[in-house]
Amino acid sequence: MENRHPRRWLILIVLCLSTLVLVIDNMALTVAVPPLAADLGASAQDVQWVLDSYILVFAGLLLTSGSLSDRFGRRKVMIIGLALFGAASLMATLAADPGQLIIARVVMGVGGALIMPSTLSILITVFDETERRKAMSVWSAVAMVGFIGGPVLGGMLIAWFWWGAVFLINVPIAIAAIAAAIAWMPESKGPWQKPDPLGAFLSVAGMTALVWMIIELPKAGLADAGTLTALVVAVLGLGGFVAWELHTDSPMVPLKLFRDRNFSGGSLSLSLVQIGNGGLLLVLTQFLQFVLGYSPTQAGLAFIPMAIASLLFNTLGATLGQKIGNRMLAVLGLAVMAAGFATLAAVPADADFAVLAVALFVLGAGGGLAMPAAISALMGAVPPEQAGVGSALNDTLQQMGAALGIAVLGSVLSNSFTTSMPASVPDQARHSISDALKVDGLADTAREAFTGAMSTTFAVSAAGVLAAAVLAFFVMRDREPAPVEEELVGASH
Repeated sequence: MENRHPRRWLILIVLCLSTLVLVIDNMALTVAVPPLAADLGASAQDVQWVLDSYILVFAGLLLTSGSLSDRFGRRKVMIIGLALFGAASLMATLAADPGQLIIARVVMGVGGALIMPSTLSILITVFDETERRKAMSVWSAVAMVGFIGGPVLGGMLIAWFWWGAVFLINVPIAIAAIAAAIAWMPESKGPWQKPDPLGAFLSVAGMTALVWMIIELPKAGLADAGTLTALVVAVLGLGGFVAWELHTDSPMVPLKLFRDRNFSGGSLSLSLVQIGNGGLLLVLTQFLQFVLGYSPTQAGLAFIPMAIASLLFNTLGATLGQKIGNRMLAVLGLAVMAAGFATLAAVPADADFAVLAVALFVLGAGGGLAMPAAISALMGAVPPEQAGVGSALNDTLQQMGAALGIAVLGSVLSNSFTTSMPASVPDQARHSISDALKVDGLADTAREAFTGAMSTTFAVSAAGVLAAAVLAFFVMRDREPAPVEEELVGASH
């Protein structure tokens, strides 16, 4: 108890600000794409690169940046990341053509990769076992507010100003987080160990190729030369990375963490959840706008019940977790999430908002209970000296899940929609609801087809999250608090 940092709750504010800047930016950008493309004269391929360049760099660098933060100092790496992210956001605001915006997004990806593992690793080193669950709940709740609030804020900024405001908003948040980090945050790092340049190279090459393959797969198919090349590079890179990390004396990533049931069970459950979540915004925002006729801002506001439930149940989960443990709380939350997805799968084409609000509230409640419990369990298995790279490993697996979810569920949605449309309609209208709505007399058919496709997609999401609940139940174990505290104190000396 006496080892608790006196400014730990102020430090948590900095960590929340740092996470918020990443989440809000990615979510707000989803509504900024149409005006941005029109203003910069961006082609569909340019827009794809604006979105994909960030995720490629971010996912590719996570493991390396987590290792760097353990080696050189988590606060230092986070501040550098925030400075890069803020500067690149300003660069994006001033972009005069798609090429400049893509370069800015690449630099933002580097900044984001430096920020993300540091936030969670600092959190677990500043808070002890008794307070960590509460701190994790606050951090998760803020991330959820950013996730839901991003599109709403983006819509409002575009309505009041212009698309560049979506990036400009990051600058003051990044400056505030840097100032607070310098003022309040202690430096923490792991013991010095030999650099692992080969491990870093293999992880960056393998992860980048894997994300690229996932992005390209729904568009080009597995027979495409580019997709196949990316798959081969991903398998060779990640296979080589695992073999090297198990062989070398000073591995960049401690793969032995996967021997711990809580780390492997927690991280794999969260990956399955992210696959289910991956398609949520993608699918539901289209349903709200194209089927129910909401404006982009109204579509963003429709997610408010989910945000409220997440906040309420994050708070409840922090208390409940002390009584029933991380394992049962994660299983309960995941089962509730699966029920939320199943409710969304049953929504009709003429649904009123009350039905959607209930489904989204249930989904938010489940996420509020499950996510902090699973993260708390898996991060509790990480030695403090490897907090940065342990956090990065968790982030990487979740990013993979989210990327895979968007690719797989996007593909399920697209194929189900095309199959449900009559063969006689124009080809473009069979593949896109926005094109189908422009064809006279086809609107009702298109809306019914899209609703059916959405049902199939959310049924797949429900199955994925239910599988995560089963995995968590059989793999995770609750630790006895006392030995863990002793182990953590022992490891920190």
